[in-house]
Amino acid sequence: MHPVRVSIPSFRSENNSIEKGYTVFKIEVLMNGRQHTVEKRYSEFHALHKMLKKSIKPPEIPSKHVRNWVPKVLEQRRHGLELYLQTIIMENEVLPKIFLDFLNIRHFPSVPKTESCGSFDTESEESSKLSHQPVMLFLRDPYLLPSTHDTFSNVVIEGVVHGVFYPDLQPR
Repeated sequence: MHPVRVSIPSFRSENNSIEKGYTVFKIEVLMNGRQHTVEKRYSEFHALHKMLKKSIKPPEIPSKHVRNWVPKVLEQRRHGLELYLQTIIMENEVLPKIFLDFLNIRHFPSVPKTESCGSFDTESEESSKLSHQPVMLFLRDPYLLPSTHDTFSNVVIEGVVHGVFYPDLQPR
């Protein structure tokens, strides 16, 4: 099961003088415990569908031609689009980049199993999908001895440097 969950809880109609009225669907995306919202028009779903057809076999998308202003029809379209997104997630082990972009999800390239350090269990699918991120950040080179104006010297760094480069010297 993917760590991505989507729902379309609501929609709203937009009207302006430049173009014909349209409907905006509110998509709630939950990934790794974090939720964000994306708003998309049906035309954006349709464009996504056309792009997905090039790389996967997407499910059927709700009909493009409906009477936009009938609330019951809009509710059916909302439900159909929600099902469309959820089916793509359920049926694809690896989600296409275009789909992740559509949902505004940052994507990390999958690590091949042979390079994964997460597990030696070859049956574990999770071990092949690790994304590595920096855990620690140094503001300066941690392998240099502290400058003389530091009030507290770094005992660990001094010990490592002395142990590696001056094994015969005793620490201060």
